[in-house]
Amino acid sequence: MTSYTRRRMLGGAAAVAALGVSRLARAQRDEPRELTRLVAANRILAHEGVVDAFGHVSVRDPRNAERFWLSRSRSPALVEVDDLMEFTLDGTPVDARGRTPYGERVIHAAVYAARGDVQSVVHHHAYSVLPFTITGEPLRPVVHTASVIGAEIPVWDIRTRFGATDMLVRTIEQGRDLVATLADNTCLLIRGHGAVVAGRSIERAVLTAIYLQVNANVLLQALPLGAPVALGEEEIARSAEAQFSPLALDRSWEYFCQRAGVDPG
Repeated sequence: MTSYTRRRMLGGAAAVAALGVSRLARAQRDEPRELTRLVAANRILAHEGVVDAFGHVSVRDPRNAERFWLSRSRSPALVEVDDLMEFTLDGTPVDARGRTPYGERVIHAAVYAARGDVQSVVHHHAYSVLPFTITGEPLRPVVHTASVIGAEIPVWDIRTRFGATDMLVRTIEQGRDLVATLADNTCLLIRGHGAVVAGRSIERAVLTAIYLQVNANVLLQALPLGAPVALGEEEIARSAEAQFSPLALDRSWEYFCQRAGVDPG
């Protein structure tokens, strides 16, 4: 290799690196912090096993409450900033640019439309919660870190109103029916399907989704041993307040970001 060729190659690599820095700087300048954290949320939920090839997390646009951001149809572990799409509150993409959205984006749309307090939504199919969607055994908080899931977790069955389907929430009418069952709760289970988590921030939604799975695993281990003792209402309220305090929430977010190898933002 001649010195001229080597200089050309090094110059090309430097140009590519400079382009990457330029794009990163532009993204940091033009895009709200929530989008960077949305990418991190996808990676965290994948790393913690809450989502696999399927499942998704979204965030309400902090600049326009009538819009939300969600990745294109892609496995959460692979989501990048360029995959994020903007949607209206009926699930319509604002600028698809040829990208294919998730079919179940209407879950997110319906939650944001009905719940002004919600800033982030997670939908997942974690296997540990599924037994509680198909039996009469309620999923209730039994450990203090899981107090964030709330005292009541209702179960929604798409068959009740819509009959036999592929069990995916594909229409805004189905999404709105789901949200009617969610009501003002934090979590909801879907029969034979999975769960929905609503949070007042990305960090809260991610933490809640993780500890919903943790709590389900603990319950599954405890049930064969006897009747588990659930947390009381005051215990739930006090423990959740502690878990969502700035000190604890920031600490948890930093920890899960480090495990997933992403920047806390």
